Amino acid sequence: MWHTVRMIEPSKNEPAAHSRRGIYLLPNLFTTGALFAGFYAIVAAIDGNFHRAGMAVFVALLMDGMDGRIARLTSTESDFGKEYDSLSDMVSFGLAPALVVYQWGVARLSEYGVAWGRLGWLAAFLYAVTAALRLARFNTRVAKVDKRFFEGLPSPSAAALVAGLVWVGTDLGIDGLTGLTAAFFVTAAAGVLMVSRIPYYSFKELNLGSRVPFAYVLIIPLVFMLISLDPPAVLFLLFLAYALSGPIYVIWRFRRRRRRGQPATESDATPGQ
Repeated sequence: MWHTVRMIEPSKNEPAAHSRRGIYLLPNLFTTGALFAGFYAIVAAIDGNFHRAGMAVFVALLMDGMDGRIARLTSTESDFGKEYDSLSDMVSFGLAPALVVYQWGVARLSEYGVAWGRLGWLAAFLYAVTAALRLARFNTRVAKVDKRFFEGLPSPSAAALVAGLVWVGTDLGIDGLTGLTAAFFVTAAAGVLMVSRIPYYSFKELNLGSRVPFAYVLIIPLVFMLISLDPPAVLFLLFLAYALSGPIYVIWRFRRRRRRGQPATESDATPGQ
């Protein structure tokens, strides 16, 4: 007697638990690469190789930008990958830039007095703790904000700003109280901007698969040409411009409301409003 076997298909409303909980090799390799680059930046700074330390942070930035995209392209996103990426970000974009800039310059402020020395390590710690707070806020509010904007300066961009300063400062031989003071204020400002509510454009609306005018294609080689002329200076200026774009946008919106006779509201500093 033949028995009919009915295949039970999973409901569409039930999440694919096995795929979400799985560990995928390819995207996590890039996350591990970012983690290694951040760790190497710390080791290089301790050894006094600040050129390599600055470059390592930018390598971590590149790796971090690729792991998520590869996971989405290959449909290998997982809860494990998200948590691992967040922990990697804390090392590469939280601890590494703080320790690199401290080793490079902020620690030398102690030569000008005990007060300067304390302010130096406090600025480095401020950056580290604000990076942790920024990542925690991003993880808990990722579904509640406008995808077009980041709330506060993203930690990879803040890390690139601080590491870029160390890289260009080492390349130009900047030292003395002027350079050390610049390191102090840039580090502290990057930390404050990370936990601020200032909106930063996320570039997530850019569709790389869409058709664009031929002139737009020329922008890519032009950017690489500029970077090749003086990598530390150009990269530092690019991320400095991005860090300043948020406050400039808020000021522009505030002035526009003033001209229209509208009262300034909380939405002037809220992403997506």
